[in-house]
Formats: sequence, C-alpha cells, structure tokens
Amino acid sequence: MRYAWRMSPRRSAAEARATRSRILGRAAEIASEEGLDGITIGRLADELEMSKSGVHKHFGTKETLQISTLDKAFVDFWHRVVEPALAEPPGLRRLNAVCANSVDYLEKPLLPGGCLMTAALSEYDGRPGRVRDAVAEVWSRWRGQLRTDLTAAVENGELRAGFDVDQALFEIVAAGLALNAAMQLQHDRAAVHRARRALARALEQ
Repeated sequence: MRYAWRMSPRRSAAEARATRSRILGRAAEIASEEGLDGITIGRLADELEMSKSGVHKHFGTKETLQISTLDKAFVDFWHRVVEPALAEPPGLRRLNAVCANSVDYLEKPLLPGGCLMTAALSEYDGRPGRVRDAVAEVWSRWRGQLRTDLTAAVENGELRAGFDVDQALFEIVAAGLALNAAMQLQHDRAAVHRARRALARALEQ
C-alpha cells in the first residue's frame, strides 16, 4: 500500500508564518533606508530567491505589503520601547521609562536606516490613501501612550496642576524626530545627550 506524504496543517501554517516574517523583515530593512515606496513584490522575490507568486500570496498588493511592513516595524518598536515600561505604574515613572527607551531605540535602531515610522511620516504625510492612514494610526497610538502617562502624571500630582500636556507631548515627539534625523543624516552622537535634555525640559514646565 502506498501512502501519500502530506504536510500537516500545523507545520504548513508555521512555515507560512516564517516565510511571511522573512519577507517583512527584509521589507522593513529596505523601507528604513529607501522608504516604503522602495519595496515591491518583485524586488523582494528577487532578493529572497522566491517566486513573485510566492510573495504575492502573502500580501496580494504592494499597498498591503507596505502597510504590513509598517505594522511589523511598529510592533517591534512597541516591544522594545513601551512594553518594558509597562511594569511601572501609569504616570511619571512609566513616562520616563518610555522616553528613555525611545532614545535608546533611536540611538541603536533595529533597522539600518533608523526609525521606519519616522521615515514613513516624512514620506506619506502629504499623500492621501491607505498607507498614509496606516502611518497616521501608528503615530496616533504612540502619541496616545505618551498622552496617557502625561495625563496620569498630572492626576497623580507628579506634575504640577495646570501642566500643559499638549505642549509637553509636542516637545517629546519633536525630540524624537530631531534625534532620528541627527543620527541618520549627520551621525551626531552628541544628539543623544541633547535629546535626553530636551525630554527632561519638556517635563519641567
């Protein structure tokens, strides 16, 4: 009797996830240096020695590939910057931990071109469409986390009554954008110290 060998559904699903992760890993590397427009199904197929149909079946369209790449980069950012700080209570201690982690992330980025979210912001801020909406969503989640802890710090009495949360939020985000630009464009190591000072000053209103 002959038995046809069949891959188990569990193994098949695991291999599909591994392939998808491999595609997105390379896509994120490219996008961090060349922008989300730099990634295409054809290019990834060539670089990863896959068929175009093999890449296509995971994402379908270039737009979906771009959004998935951005989502992957944001999840990695969140795991490195936000999640370690969640052990701290809501408020100033957690906010300080998040800010410190964000500087570390920009000083020693996971991707060769620095923060992909920052690159995508510059690339898509004036372009309508689904990718821009995805960029806006990840930035909204990041700003929302900062706002939550700023507000909690005021409510806890850790920041003075009347503290301008919106101004502090603006300055914290601006410090991150400036640090990423200084590190990637000028390779200015001193910018790390300046960013830490800027973040501290944002909380000293």
